[in-house]
Amino acid sequence: MRSETVKKGYQRAPNRALLRSLGVTDREMDQPFIGIANAYNTIVPGHIHLRSISQKVQEGIAAAGGVAFEFGTIGICDGIAMGHEGMRYSLPSRENIADAVELMVEAHRFDGLVSIGTCDKIVPGMLMAAVRCNIPTIVVTGGPMLPGYAAGRELSLIDIFEGVGRVAAGTMSEEELGSLECAAMPGCGSCQGLYTANTMACVTEALGLSLPGCAAIPAVDAAKLRIARESGERAVDLVREGIRPRDIVTPTGLKNAIRVDMALGGSSNTVLHLMAVAREAGIPLDLETFNAVAEATPHICHMQPGGPHSMLALHRAGGIPAILKMLERYLDDAPTVSGRSTLEIAKSAQVTDPDVIKTADAPVNPAGGLKIVRGTLAPDGAVVKCAAVPEAMWRHRGPARVFDGEAAAMEAILHREIAEGDVVVIRYEGPRGGPGMPEMLSPTSALMGLGYARVALVTDGRFSGGTRGPCIGHVAPEAAVGGPVGLVEDGDEIVIDLYAKTLDLIVERATLEERRRAWKPPERRLTGVLARYVQTVEQANLGAVQR
Repeated sequence: MRSETVKKGYQRAPNRALLRSLGVTDREMDQPFIGIANAYNTIVPGHIHLRSISQKVQEGIAAAGGVAFEFGTIGICDGIAMGHEGMRYSLPSRENIADAVELMVEAHRFDGLVSIGTCDKIVPGMLMAAVRCNIPTIVVTGGPMLPGYAAGRELSLIDIFEGVGRVAAGTMSEEELGSLECAAMPGCGSCQGLYTANTMACVTEALGLSLPGCAAIPAVDAAKLRIARESGERAVDLVREGIRPRDIVTPTGLKNAIRVDMALGGSSNTVLHLMAVAREAGIPLDLETFNAVAEATPHICHMQPGGPHSMLALHRAGGIPAILKMLERYLDDAPTVSGRSTLEIAKSAQVTDPDVIKTADAPVNPAGGLKIVRGTLAPDGAVVKCAAVPEAMWRHRGPARVFDGEAAAMEAILHREIAEGDVVVIRYEGPRGGPGMPEMLSPTSALMGLGYARVALVTDGRFSGGTRGPCIGHVAPEAAVGGPVGLVEDGDEIVIDLYAKTLDLIVERATLEERRRAWKPPERRLTGVLARYVQTVEQANLGAVQR
């Protein structure tokens, strides 16, 4: 056991003395030491309940003959950070979390690890740390929030974001929006649809690093406490069996995870996060892999925000095991932390609501929910959540409306300065230009709330998993490093073709070269974390990882 480094031999008497001060007994000195990375805090709805989950994990570890040591990590709520300067800190927090877990694991020589998190960058950061440290690890995701309810219908956070646009359009009063605000988010858990937090939970389970069923169990369901205890027990077994994350996070496991993501129509942010995890594991993974898997995978579950179904509906329909069952012929067998293989889980699962989880022969769409597009506007690629794009907008040609930053675009949208047919371009919001590649849920939701049907949005920033509509993000290279998106001017024609997977700027090359000679990136004074971040962050097509 790794922990013997700090507890065996007379030379380690000082180390043992410190462990004894914690209440560690003689018997426990001979047991596996299991770290618990817990993202609990009282500002993130998806994390406020994680103390109770950690308590069950600790009980499971003790019952299986291990010793639990809990430590904390940070966690940012993207919803609270959305639409202001705070969103610039969200993506950089992913690397901070990975580093924090690594520091604690390596300094204290834990034998195994249980990572407990829920929201957008926390779970990816914990996955990165798991494959980086490569000690036996299991992940417990905290679970989705129950849907809100008002006026005879279920609600989620996106109803509130889109309500802002409806107030601006005059189709909803501020009082009505206030009533929705009070009803939409009824308690703890990650936001109710297949937004980034829940997508990453599903991907983690599909990858094999969570126990079957974990992702979709609601935060308030007692089943979440039971699976937390089982995860604690299983963490000790993983140490004794010598099963490590890199035994599970393999090229096969990653493709299975991407396939489940495509079948669900998950968040575009999974492209960034899975590329980051693959890089930590030393596995080549590029944007074309996502396209190849998408083309070969049917979209079988029409989840919010593009479709009607919440995470609660997915849970009641059988959760990720049921998705695996419907995808069985597309999957390659791979190990999981449960001790059962992916195909063993699939064979034993049941679909309890075929209206929610379709068959592969009668899917929602014949191909997966994400596409990678390329062209003269995005030579190194861009990402679109095609599952949330109306078919009428899969091909679109329109004039550019260019904004250097989200705030300027949001002001124009709310003042109805955008016309149907426009292509809104928001630039200098990429990994370096933002910095931090902020999400654009506020402008995309405002467009929906205002009733626009034929407006596309293109950005070198990101979109929330809650975004729906013709929105293309992660444009690479970004404007701040001289990408073509920085050369676009108002009125330039932009052509989008999701069938052909293309995104083109229709401007003569000589004109672009003339603009390039006159181009200068805007200057931004940065300090602290963001100043360090821009010095090392890669482009979006490489996962926005830090070198």
